[in-house]
Amino acid sequence: MKIEDLRILYFLGIGGIGMSALARYCASLGIEIHGYDSTPSKLTSALIDEGMLIHFNEDVKAIPDNTDLVVYTPAIPKSNIEFRHIDGSPLPMVKRSQFLGLLSQEYFTIAVAGTHGKTSISSILAHILFKANKKVTALIGGVMNNYSNNTIISKDTDYLILEADEFDRSFLWLEPDISIISSVDDDHLDVYTNSDGIKAGFAAFAGRNDKDGLLILNDGVEKFEDISIESISYGLTKNADYRAEGIHILDGKFVFDFIFPTSRIERIKMRIPGRHYIENAMAAASAALQLGVKKEDIKIGLETFAGVERRFEYKVNNADMIFIDDYAHHPREIEKTLAAIKELYPDKKLTVVFQPHLYSRTRDFADGFAKSLEIADNIILLGIYPARELPIKGVTSAIILEKIDKKNKKILSKQELKEYVKENDIELLVSLGAGNIGVLAEELKDLLKNR
Repeated sequence: MKIEDLRILYFLGIGGIGMSALARYCASLGIEIHGYDSTPSKLTSALIDEGMLIHFNEDVKAIPDNTDLVVYTPAIPKSNIEFRHIDGSPLPMVKRSQFLGLLSQEYFTIAVAGTHGKTSISSILAHILFKANKKVTALIGGVMNNYSNNTIISKDTDYLILEADEFDRSFLWLEPDISIISSVDDDHLDVYTNSDGIKAGFAAFAGRNDKDGLLILNDGVEKFEDISIESISYGLTKNADYRAEGIHILDGKFVFDFIFPTSRIERIKMRIPGRHYIENAMAAASAALQLGVKKEDIKIGLETFAGVERRFEYKVNNADMIFIDDYAHHPREIEKTLAAIKELYPDKKLTVVFQPHLYSRTRDFADGFAKSLEIADNIILLGIYPARELPIKGVTSAIILEKIDKKNKKILSKQELKEYVKENDIELLVSLGAGNIGVLAEELKDLLKNR
């Protein structure tokens, strides 16, 4: 299958952040885009405005007869009427990850993997390359604030940046030239079973790299055995080949020096707070150096990067109240995000609102969630966001709550949370989760601004 031969594409689950990025890229090639999603959203409205034909009811008649290919997301349940119809028809159908694999065969590809940090690293690298006038195309799992979009698309692309998703072993379809691995922590145990399974999955991904390519590893990730390609490390420690040193806070910004084997870039001032964000910046800057980007362009890219929606995003930031919304939904992510907030605002009382994502993840990591949330002074849990899962007996937010070793903890409904925010004097609030808590964060922002 050649992408240039495609005329009409149908996206099943087009409203997802990753699917919409791919749809936008295909539309830029002149391909006619049709699609289904279960729920209208700000994103689907934007896609419709861009000329895509989207509907929201399961209707097989809406699938064009002359469709060349159907692309679907694993988030679509197998019971979906359209999925069942296509699956039983002669229409060719591939997962989004398979289509990305085709793209990675056609372009010089930088694939960013890891249980955390994929979107941030991909976005920072894309921004550095774009600001350096490189012909880069990037399909991102979040909306980049610099571009108000989840894509950067260049004609005659020289570099393609993709997020390599470990869920469902999707990243094993990719054939990258440069691979970045930010972290290998336990997650998606419904797919990988245990830690050894996760490590084996990432080792298999590293083995997908071009034999003349490069593997860029966080220095906290164990090196993979039997991987013969060249590798370099990045991080915040002296052991890393490419590292940040002299980290400190100045006027509310994290400032650091970027040290690498041949030189250094001094006094970089990141607009996005947190040591974990500096670590992500080191991954992106390391890759940019390998692609020939000049030191001064790397510094400009890092200092002008404005972040990604729902990644340490300030919703309210004034003398009376600070409200930050973040996508963190794994214990390690929560720990790093809350630690960064505490470092920035050591004298403020921190209230965290967390919406657990997936029943299986809540069950598997209840202890870790409890421990990471204890960094906050006041802890509020919402109900579990199920996403693709059915309920698991006995698994509710209460299993996290009972493990939290703090007095100021509670479970609230969304409506109860709104009342709580209206009635209580909160000086520092952070909302966390990968579900629909981002929508709720917008409502809380309005409540706080009108309080």
